[in-house]
Amino acid sequence: MIPTQDTVPSGRFYIKGFACTLEYMSAREKILDAYERVLVENGERAATLEAIAKAAGVSKGGLLYHFKDKRALASGLLQRLETLAEQDAVLMSQDPAGATDYYVRTSVWQDSPLDRTIISVTRLGNDFQPAVNTAMKRVQDRWLSLLEDEVKDPHVARAILLIGDGLYYNAVLSQAGDSSEKATSAQGQSPSPSPADIKGLLGAISKLVGNAA
Repeated sequence: MIPTQDTVPSGRFYIKGFACTLEYMSAREKILDAYERVLVENGERAATLEAIAKAAGVSKGGLLYHFKDKRALASGLLQRLETLAEQDAVLMSQDPAGATDYYVRTSVWQDSPLDRTIISVTRLGNDFQPAVNTAMKRVQDRWLSLLEDEVKDPHVARAILLIGDGLYYNAVLSQAGDSSEKATSAQGQSPSPSPADIKGLLGAISKLVGNAA
């Protein structure tokens, strides 16, 4: 959860009734950053409390001060996902080019905080999958709602959502390969869409929206 404006003169702010210092939140976010790195680089089995603490540069006791167990860590990561996704939805709703343009344009790997959190969340173990599925559905429903508001056709909006899903899935797969393989695909083309590719897709989507009108 990102600090709100509900601050007091001491520089403290309140989360669910508790006064928290900025230092407290900084340490908490640092641990979540480390948790993400371990999940992405080594997988869920390697994400022990000891490994996460080491990656965060804190003691195990320091980690447990902020997160009492791995379930609390996973919960913190899912909260981060929803916070970042809501920030993204605000940007999407305010983009001068429109929600559709923003959604398609950003459905590529940018190594952003949201990108890293999405990937790390997908690496959580089976015990957390129901919570992961619920959180991801809320994120996608938020994007879909904005697309529907713009194109006025639920079927076209879902088609646009799936186009973005496909772009992102392809981008994520390209990150899984060796860095020497990321530059070109087997066909000698970039695995990530170029600006011209995105422009072409947006043109095709514009025709789809026009035909549905």
